[in-house]
Amino acid sequence: MSAGERTGGIRMTRAIIVHGGAKSTPPEKTEPSRQGCLAAVRAGWAVLERGGSALDAVEAAVRVLEDDPTFNAGFGSALKMDGEAQMDAGMMEGASLQVGAVAAIQGVRNPISVARKVLEQKPVLIVGQDAWRFAAENGAELCDPRDMISEEQRRA
Repeated sequence: MSAGERTGGIRMTRAIIVHGGAKSTPPEKTEPSRQGCLAAVRAGWAVLERGGSALDAVEAAVRVLEDDPTFNAGFGSALKMDGEAQMDAGMMEGASLQVGAVAAIQGVRNPISVARKVLEQKPVLIVGQDAWRFAAENGAELCDPRDMISEEQRRA
């Protein structure tokens, strides 16, 4: 449905709001953060323009953030004390209030896509090795957990 179209007397509009996390951003990362958020908005908006669902748009937008080391999600996630990256992601569907989430997952490229699969198949939270196993069984893009650590994180 296009923005502004009327259905059943209710005016439907679309909006996408993306934020780059709840952290202070050093001045040298302000512009990369802004550009990353804009790229995520564009990805989500493109899905809506093609008639995709809100869940499709959310997944597309968050994948952009997860792929950008500027953000503390996916590639670029904060490291645990032992220097490994564990990631969390969750998604909720507003009409049914179903939720799908993964926590402490390692070795997947885009945790939001795994959370989406959880929402669709087993509305719940899956943690750690069980989350990875679920991801592997459901065709998620797997990777070496070390591949999710950015060069900047390695140096730090």
